[in-house]
Amino acid sequence: MSRSLNKVMLIGNVGNDPEIRATSSGARVAKLSVATNRSWSDRSGQQQEKTEWHRLTFFGRLVDIVEQWVKKGDRLYVEGRIEYSQTEGEGGTKYWTDIVVNEMVMLGSTSGGGESAPRGGFSGGGEGDASGGSGQPPATEADDDLPF
Repeated sequence: MSRSLNKVMLIGNVGNDPEIRATSSGARVAKLSVATNRSWSDRSGQQQEKTEWHRLTFFGRLVDIVEQWVKKGDRLYVEGRIEYSQTEGEGGTKYWTDIVVNEMVMLGSTSGGGESAPRGGFSGGGEGDASGGSGQPPATEADDDLPF
């Protein structure tokens, strides 16, 4: 049997404060959106820009970290996997694409003042993380965790 890979890496800005909920089994889940931007010049030389929005889902230990430290406007590096789902409703079937995050590095905040968030990498665990959770402490230097 051949192996496959489902891995996503994003650096972007948080578009909304996290929403924290509980699943039917009682596990806590955090959800938020992150925007990524790309720029290019079109054939006529005009600068173009496009923003893509990504729905992120956090489980396990990452929920507590996201709840306490992540706010709208923050810059994050995340790694995870793509999951697709659908829901049936009055308006028909809705399709969702989520990034289930298992690694996160807080890169900074665009909001001024207030309590400063810890910079560093965090590994998830629990439901939604196939590794079962690493229980590792956060990394001390955020830039060392970046894959480039």
